[in-house]
Amino acid sequence: MMKNPNLKNLTLAALFLSLGLLLPFVTGQIPQIGNMLLPMHLPVFLCGLICGWQYGGLVGFVLPLLRSAMFGMPPIFPTATAMAFELMTYGLMAGLLYSRARWQCVFSLYRCLIAAMVAGRVVWGVVQTVLMGISGGVFTFQIFLTQSVLNAIPGIIAQLLLIPAVMVALHRTGLVRFQRHDEARHAELHS
Repeated sequence: MMKNPNLKNLTLAALFLSLGLLLPFVTGQIPQIGNMLLPMHLPVFLCGLICGWQYGGLVGFVLPLLRSAMFGMPPIFPTATAMAFELMTYGLMAGLLYSRARWQCVFSLYRCLIAAMVAGRVVWGVVQTVLMGISGGVFTFQIFLTQSVLNAIPGIIAQLLLIPAVMVALHRTGLVRFQRHDEARHAELHS
């Protein structure tokens, strides 16, 4: 096991970034399926939860832009640009809220995920509104609800099932531990 926590987090962040680049291929590059299953979101949430909010925010911001540059999907404007801010918010909020939770457990995990999901979708809506205003397009509240909530329900369900399952599996293997806030602070000071 790596002794340097920064090197460990940097390595894991690179792994999550790679997963975020590759997971959308599972949806077969069909935008409608990708929009429903949200495959880039999973590694960003996990990065924020496991590596911390700084890494989660950075991976979240870079991922859609890098994927757009490498594979042409999602389109850089407005999709990848708005997603960069949305995913940055997911990674940042999930990591920050979870690191500050008094108890790092499944219940706290769900609270942090739901709060991060709401914040990320609001940020996405604001950025989309600005981008569409700049380009002369229209972004209504109905479009926001349809794209960020209704079309995303399968992905939201997948996130709420898979992310806690992965975290529980990592806890059981000892790779990532659920703990109380004071235990986490003690471990952080002595690492």
